[in-house]
Amino acid sequence: MKLIIAVVNKRDMRTLHDALVDGGFRFTEISSTGGFLGAGNVTLLMGVEEERVDDVVELVRGACRWREEAMRVASPGAALHAEGVGAAVTVPVGGAQVFVLGIERVEHV
Repeated sequence: MKLIIAVVNKRDMRTLHDALVDGGFRFTEISSTGGFLGAGNVTLLMGVEEERVDDVVELVRGACRWREEAMRVASPGAALHAEGVGAAVTVPVGGAQVFVLGIERVEHV
């Protein structure tokens, strides 16, 4: 048994949710926030049989896409509350981070 932790952009969650349910996977969703951009994410926790781990990773890969978004970045020393401060910068967002961990014991109580 493996524990899969997947941190997914909230925009991709509906597609991934449907794919996981259709694949017969059970999971827990936890709302989370990205550190760099403060973007909305969802962290999924899934207990999966070892032989099905690649199936889950492929579903995540198929549902979660990288995209580019423009965001304003304040100039050094500028007041962050001022409107129109800073230049627009395009940054990659989305995709997913997937962690697969071994589980020593699982009990359903």
